[in-house]
Amino acid sequence: MLPKNNRLKKKKDFENIFKRGRSVKEDLLSFKWRPNGLKVSRFGFIVSQKVSKKATVRNKIKRRLREILKLNLPRLEKGIDGIFIAFPGSEERNFYDMEASIKNIFIKTKILKISNERLK
Repeated sequence: MLPKNNRLKKKKDFENIFKRGRSVKEDLLSFKWRPNGLKVSRFGFIVSQKVSKKATVRNKIKRRLREILKLNLPRLEKGIDGIFIAFPGSEERNFYDMEASIKNIFIKTKILKISNERLK
């Protein structure tokens, strides 16, 4: 579970990102983000019924995305609001495929601080 201060919860924050944010797409995930002027990065997740009619499947995707973010949070830039949007087909992906997609997104957007150590 993501820490409380790293979660996007307010509708206004989501709308702000959709109106003024930038986006990038990788495989079956889209990422929209913008600077937030805070000392923490916050993230939200959208998995619509187009992905699956079953809430359990949609929640499983969100749990996986949250866990991947939690593991990589220390290596991410601070001060960013971001939303991950899952597309149909992402329910068939395993954890490691989703992790690779998210890392590619972070590398494209230069949000991931890359050190000389190998990516986990």
